[in-house]
Amino acid sequence: MTNNQHQQVLDALQQRFGADLGSVSEPYGLLTVEIPATRILDVLDFLKNHEQLRLDFLTDLCAVHYPEDPGREIAVVYHLHSMVHNIRLRLKAFLPISNPEIASATKLYSAANWMERETYDFYGVLFTNHPDLRRILNMDSMDYFPLRKEYALEDETRNDKDDRFFGR
Repeated sequence: MTNNQHQQVLDALQQRFGADLGSVSEPYGLLTVEIPATRILDVLDFLKNHEQLRLDFLTDLCAVHYPEDPGREIAVVYHLHSMVHNIRLRLKAFLPISNPEIASATKLYSAANWMERETYDFYGVLFTNHPDLRRILNMDSMDYFPLRKEYALEDETRNDKDDRFFGR
């Protein structure tokens, strides 16, 4: 994506949403824009139907857990692509872990259905108005969300291994 395309996307977003937009960055050349979780459907609808952008393909939807960022512990990340104009964009919406709730994008992108279920399954993000929000890969009986960084990677009480053999 060229700098012209980045600027075109930013100009369109700023004209429509102005002060609602958060930080803007370009890690590894991918335009990334932070948006408020409350505006997710407005922003997605605008980008999908904007004639010059037409970001009509939801490439990926996932989450990231940032336990060190109080009130913004869960980021829901959307990767969008315009097949017509070859434009790519990453959107991030941050949620508090105490209430990880955001509107479902299934009415705009049918592919969001399984991606939102997977994100719920692993991070506990509640997608409001999702047609069938339930676990998709883990057992229904699980009472935790395994990709949150809330648990130690190893059992620290173990004494049957020697760390020298594990590069520590």
